[in-house]
Amino acid sequence: MARERRLFSEEFKREAVKLVGQPGASKAGIARDLGLGANLLARWCREASVDGQVNGGDKVSSQEYERMRRELSKVKTERDILKKALGYFAADLK
Repeated sequence: MARERRLFSEEFKREAVKLVGQPGASKAGIARDLGLGANLLARWCREASVDGQVNGGDKVSSQEYERMRRELSKVKTERDILKKALGYFAADLK
């Protein structure tokens, strides 16, 4: 006798994926508690990360990415300047 295929709502899938994100949680344990297969839960997690739905659906836009990239470049330049200044002043102390 063949098993009937179970269908899960998108909300159920999102909540299951959120449970995986909790500290100390394991996919296998959560899957067992929910009556799911560990591979199914793992697939939902992969799909959610591809869709940008992990951690509340925070997805970085291309504009935000470019802003962060420019800011990182600026901070690296400032760091390099401070390193050179430190070397210059440390040489004066000797």
